[in-house]
Amino acid sequence: MKKALIRAIENIWYKDLIIGTWLMPLGFLFSDIVRLRTWLYRSGLKKVHTLPVPVIIVGNITVGGTGKTPLAIYLAEQLRAAGFRPGIISRGYRGQAQAPQFVRPDSPVAEVGDEAVLMAQRAACPVVVSPQRVAAAQYLLAHSDCNVIISDDGLQHYALGRTIEIAVVDGERRFGNGYCLPAGPLREPINRLQSVDFVVVNGDKAEPNEFAMQLKGDSAVNLVTGEQRPLSAFSGSPCHALAAIGNPERFFKQLASAGLVCKNHRFPDHYAYQADDIRYADAYPVLMTEKDAVKCTAIATSQHWFVPVQAEPEAEFALQLLSLLQSQRHDR
Repeated sequence: MKKALIRAIENIWYKDLIIGTWLMPLGFLFSDIVRLRTWLYRSGLKKVHTLPVPVIIVGNITVGGTGKTPLAIYLAEQLRAAGFRPGIISRGYRGQAQAPQFVRPDSPVAEVGDEAVLMAQRAACPVVVSPQRVAAAQYLLAHSDCNVIISDDGLQHYALGRTIEIAVVDGERRFGNGYCLPAGPLREPINRLQSVDFVVVNGDKAEPNEFAMQLKGDSAVNLVTGEQRPLSAFSGSPCHALAAIGNPERFFKQLASAGLVCKNHRFPDHYAYQADDIRYADAYPVLMTEKDAVKCTAIATSQHWFVPVQAEPEAEFALQLLSLLQSQRHDR
């Protein structure tokens, strides 16, 4: 039932322009509320917490996943290579943590959220989750030696001061019908992108003043044995593919482009899998995203594989970001 409702909402936002138009007045009301809230922070009527280290926000202006987490991991790697000591903060979406806490590679997903566990496994830097990003950042600074903070999501959380803003855009779906919630998928009006420092497009359809980013992954890892195989090894027989991410179609197209013939299973973003969700009567391989895998390790069999991806923005993006970070750092 929930999956059908989510699919219907997405059809309104990205395909059915008529219903979205009927809901447009509500979208305008939401947009006005967003503008008022933004003005309250910028005018000083609501407090903005400025930290003693640079803060890089990786966010988006649409509902759903756009590739923020892989980009946050990429940034941590680039910053570490440039001599910084990065740390990551996250809301810990769908997690139960009520106070700031560090995330370990083996932390329970139900407690800290799937994306936070994935970043702890991949980013090789401290990761802290909290429902309040300011509290997460302060906790990270108090209990680590990091000298730059990456906020995974948080573009609309203006209570946390920021040095650099990066907006990530889904290159395939872009902004749907262009309306704000609930008429469309926008959290903020499209012109919000004019005030960010970088717009990174997940896909190869970047427009002027945007940076293209690809999510590359050509192998699969077994959840039980750790065996690694090229995706091409799965092209000779049918497979199952499952995804509980913002845009599952991107993952399914990735597998199809590698020559795999899969029966696709879509789940709501951040879905909490049960064993029956991922086990099928046949013995065909089951492939999933790495974000799905952190939730399925305990219920997986040797039938289950995940496909890790690396974010690869165009080279100029990292050069410009590091240059801006260094200049902002010297100005502090």
